[in-house]
Amino acid sequence: MPRTEPAAAATRRPHAVEALVVGSGLSGIGAAIGLRRTGVHDLVVLEKADDLGGTWRDNTYPGCACDVPSALYSYSFAPNPEWTRAFAGQAEIRSYLRDTAARYGITPLIRFNTEVIRAQWDPRTARWHVETNRADYTARFLIAAAGPWHEPLLPDIPGLADFPGTVFHSSRWRHDHELTGARVAVVGSGASAVQFVPAIQPRVARLHLFQRTAQWVLPKPDHHVPRAERLLMRRFPAVQRALRNAEYGALEALGVGFRRPSLLRAVQKVGALHLRAAVKDPDLRRALTPDYTLGCKRLLLSNTYYPALTRPNVTLHPTAVRAVDGHRVIGADGSTAEVDTIILGTGFHILDMPIAQRVFDAGGASLDDHWKGSPDAYLGTTVSGFPNAFLLLGPHLGTGHSSAYTILEAQLDHLTRAVRRIRSAGWTSIDVRSEVQEAFSAEVRQALPSTVYNSGGCSSYYLDGNGLNSFSWPWSTGRLRRRLARFDPEAYEIT
Repeated sequence: MPRTEPAAAATRRPHAVEALVVGSGLSGIGAAIGLRRTGVHDLVVLEKADDLGGTWRDNTYPGCACDVPSALYSYSFAPNPEWTRAFAGQAEIRSYLRDTAARYGITPLIRFNTEVIRAQWDPRTARWHVETNRADYTARFLIAAAGPWHEPLLPDIPGLADFPGTVFHSSRWRHDHELTGARVAVVGSGASAVQFVPAIQPRVARLHLFQRTAQWVLPKPDHHVPRAERLLMRRFPAVQRALRNAEYGALEALGVGFRRPSLLRAVQKVGALHLRAAVKDPDLRRALTPDYTLGCKRLLLSNTYYPALTRPNVTLHPTAVRAVDGHRVIGADGSTAEVDTIILGTGFHILDMPIAQRVFDAGGASLDDHWKGSPDAYLGTTVSGFPNAFLLLGPHLGTGHSSAYTILEAQLDHLTRAVRRIRSAGWTSIDVRSEVQEAFSAEVRQALPSTVYNSGGCSSYYLDGNGLNSFSWPWSTGRLRRRLARFDPEAYEIT
């Protein structure tokens, strides 16, 4: 069925730019900085919200913080010696992104409150035609930097829509809703819940946690960074670089276990001892003990989660939610909870990212149409049939142990090398060969079965709608950086 264009869009004259970046989180800001360093100054960043920051703008729930050491959770070219904690909180990370964008001149390039409606490649002009809610653009290069931890995943629970109380997702926290003295049900026990449950537990009258799957939770080596240490980092940048390198090395050593799951037994024992030390009740401890190998799901760190669950006002329901009936939340095991607030800690559209429904090839087929439920991209970055388009933090690149910045900067290296080569060679466009993309995908899928992501015995967001692992990188981040550091023109159809 042909698509009907809005009348306003048909009369708008598009703005022509060389590069268009979609999203102003850590990926979009990094991409804009990288492109400007490459010599691309005619660029615009589109942001549908009224401020930058991506996931660190959206997630403002109590206790929100990074689960990667602060020194490693930043751009390598823009270190921050002012982190006040070893694992920075949301407000500091958002401030860091704002400051970095301003320092590198990116903020004036961002068009806020501008949402991409449709982006389609036009082979006649060899440009991307992008329609937004405010203006239209044409661009030589399109960089999709919307990120996988952006759109909240809302569960389809019978009766939830008719709940007479207050319902919200953790990434859309209702700060105007008073939780003091409230009866609260938390649905989900993943990374967000592990942080906000201990933060709200002392305030609420009753807290019912519905846990579909028990999580491995390790101690968090967090601490306040003294002023003297911050001064040392500021005066001697080499000290912070050494700290960053040491933290990277430690996480890479942990990553060996993700590729050889038998090595994770020692780490798993730490998790078991952590649980035993915090939870004395054998029934509660049994309900909190996972039945899969550590690392199969995202690693969680907390010193306060387990103690919070032992408090008298907390009830753990080791079950999924079956339905909501009035004020009652009903578990799949038949347990019930009378509440007036429901908080959904149910994660995000990780592999079914909404941007895939808005980016189209020359024939009008979307990324979503191409993927058919299983996202795929060459080196997690380029997709056959979508010339001059680049995905950031795309499929096949996720790790369970390292920093998103490590992955992102490897991709930015690949992106800027590609753009530099296209411009210097006078090429019009590049489009990754389908056989090259298929070979890379086959290589990844052949390596995944031996990793803990696939063999650990759990169901996680690493698995797509078809049951395939479209998220994970099955090797070291060192190998990832080496692979992405090389731009091979032979892998592409060149116009």
